[in-house]
Amino acid sequence: MTTNTPIHDVVREHYAERIKSNASCCGDSCSSPDSKLYPVDLLATLPDGESAVSYGCGDPITLATLQPGQTVLDLGSGAGLDCFFAAKQVGAGGKVIGVDMTPEMLERARSSAKRMNIANVEFRQGYIEELPVDSDTVDVVISNCVINLSPAKESVFAETFRVLKPGGRLAVSDIVTDGELPEAVRKSLSAWAGCVAGAVEAKEYIGMMEAAGFTNISVTPVFFDKETVDGAIDEVKDQIDLSAVSRDDIYKAVFSAKITAYKPV
Repeated sequence: MTTNTPIHDVVREHYAERIKSNASCCGDSCSSPDSKLYPVDLLATLPDGESAVSYGCGDPITLATLQPGQTVLDLGSGAGLDCFFAAKQVGAGGKVIGVDMTPEMLERARSSAKRMNIANVEFRQGYIEELPVDSDTVDVVISNCVINLSPAKESVFAETFRVLKPGGRLAVSDIVTDGELPEAVRKSLSAWAGCVAGAVEAKEYIGMMEAAGFTNISVTPVFFDKETVDGAIDEVKDQIDLSAVSRDDIYKAVFSAKITAYKPV
């Protein structure tokens, strides 16, 4: 793939280690099934234990309001949790495609799908900046705390716009900021894999979506608790001189957002 960069390598290695150890991207508060990322009735649609490994920052499934028969694409599908939720909602007449660049994640996702006998989901290896998906074939694109990790977000939005059908919808949970992050955090490659450093300001995020052609864009903030932000920053404490970083600035600046947008008909 032509899109591979050192940041991709760091993120891939980070998440490969995470799936091997059943750890989340941002500490225990993200990985626990009772983390309140998802409503209880949604978690109940999967067998016990299948929701224990999450790498997200929100709930794109509820945001997407999926319908039976739709084709859904998950950008950076990880261990497959959101794909499995989506597969249940679109039913046998629908289809879910998960795209991820990390072989270990794909292996776990495919194994889980086979174990749960979920036949309407497919996992493909690839980059979200260069999607292995045909144009104008997807009804809804979802993503959970992944686009912020990309060093080429403009390409992600352009590719997302390409694969969506006219009238198709984007529904993602992602990390954005309100104000600049400390330079020490933003410059650290390791921090890109810890859910924080790749985040851009909400206005810039919206601008890139508009440039790709999206309309009716909505961004609703959901602020993190301090434990979650601390977990993300602690991931890079050996690479960053934390004495030069104001955690209060990060608490105020970084938040998860519910983001929706549409491809015009």
